[in-house]
Amino acid sequence: MHREHASSTAIVCGAAAGSGGLGGFAATVVRALAHEGTPLHVLGPHPADSRLASLPGVVWHTPPRPLLASVQRWTPYRWLTGAFQLHQDEHLGQWAASRLEHLRPSRLYTFTQVGLEPLEWARRAGVPSVVDNPNGHIAGFRDVYVRETWRQARRPHLGHPTPASVRRIQREYTLASAIRVSSPWSRDSMVRGGVPAGKISVIDQLIDLERFRPPATRLPAEGPLRVCFVGSLDVRKGFHYLLRAIRQVGSERVQLRIVGATGDRVSRQLFERERQGLAVEATPGDPRPAYESSELFVLPTLEDGFGLVVGEAMACGLPVVVTDQCGGAAWVEPGRTGWLVPAGKEQALAATLEEAIRRRSELPHMGEQARAAVEARVAADPLARLRTWFESVTP
Repeated sequence: MHREHASSTAIVCGAAAGSGGLGGFAATVVRALAHEGTPLHVLGPHPADSRLASLPGVVWHTPPRPLLASVQRWTPYRWLTGAFQLHQDEHLGQWAASRLEHLRPSRLYTFTQVGLEPLEWARRAGVPSVVDNPNGHIAGFRDVYVRETWRQARRPHLGHPTPASVRRIQREYTLASAIRVSSPWSRDSMVRGGVPAGKISVIDQLIDLERFRPPATRLPAEGPLRVCFVGSLDVRKGFHYLLRAIRQVGSERVQLRIVGATGDRVSRQLFERERQGLAVEATPGDPRPAYESSELFVLPTLEDGFGLVVGEAMACGLPVVVTDQCGGAAWVEPGRTGWLVPAGKEQALAATLEEAIRRRSELPHMGEQARAAVEARVAADPLARLRTWFESVTP
């Protein structure tokens, strides 16, 4: 083996580092594993955050665009979005494995979906490997989509993950030397799905405390309670339960600001139906203005391995409402920094909004405590822990 390759590391990711939730996860891994003088090869889309592109020792390898992506709109893949995602994952994984054969790194870190072929290479090469699972067990992830899509639209789920994707990702769990998750909830989901507990490590996500910080001044607590939700308008995120809860409380008492875009047709139609008659603003983009102008953050998700937006909102000085099916719930102290509610229960969510309205004068202080809680998590240096843990993994 070439000497340069003997001390190098490779990361394989399917999302652009620095963009969105998965991209945020990828960005923290790049920062954690970047060492001056030690090559770090990142195989995946070009980073969305320009600061990552200039990190010392980091070499970016961008895959070619799959031909099918150019003709998706004229093929059945226009509707079969899950099958199309699987095609893209296989394309990137196969390309990454061919690059690894040339680079021959001494360690591999890959995210789920795109990791099967790289992990197969690592097994053949005797290289220690880690798979990062941002969610719960993939079978449970799919179950939520199947159940909720049928419940809300009486349609089969045609998006990611397909049964073939579930099999692919379960194979990744088996091949990896170790698995990293971001919350105890995610670890428990994996164990229920049959993954050995000893193979899984929980390591916190990092929140950028400089980028996400409380504003110098907040708007006065007047008029409707200002609530924000950040994330894709996707049935798994449970946005429809939040809209129904607001309708129960009274549209004149709650103003909702959403930062995120709808993805599939079912979610778009559901959103348009449920938002009728409510004071809702929905636009994609930078979530910071929404955090800064709001009094409360709500993530009504039905399944989330962590929910990076929970930490972001808390860092911006907001109390948060999260469900018991969200890994970020581990960061919330009920009644002090926010509230926990059962997933998929708009009545419980409505009751929590009512309580927040009653305790409106206390929300700023709860937000201060939420910020302090995130600062304590960051002070524990999750990047250093991730780096040390990764270096200890053996084949």
